[in-house]
Amino acid sequence: MTKARHAADAHRLEDIPNIGPSLAGDLRALGIQQPAQLHGKDPVELYLRLCTLTEARQDPCVLDTFIAAVGFIEHDDARPWWARTAQRKRDWPGVEARLPARLRRS
Repeated sequence: MTKARHAADAHRLEDIPNIGPSLAGDLRALGIQQPAQLHGKDPVELYLRLCTLTEARQDPCVLDTFIAAVGFIEHDDARPWWARTAQRKRDWPGVEARLPARLRRS
């Protein structure tokens, strides 16, 4: 499947670089149906809502991918999700603290 090169060319969630069927399904479960709906969204909030919705601690790479997806929609930044890992790791202690207690690492 060819991915969009610019946010304006993304008509389905799966058109966004780094977003495949599974993560598109996660975004839909969060109420995001169209790529443009990611504009202005906080990737950390999306990640925390997904953890709460699924009642499971999601892999931190999901947050990397949400950061990448929002970056693409807002800035046409199509870098791969793993280019966001350093940012996520820097901010992770704050994310971890906001997870529901039952989902935090001991």
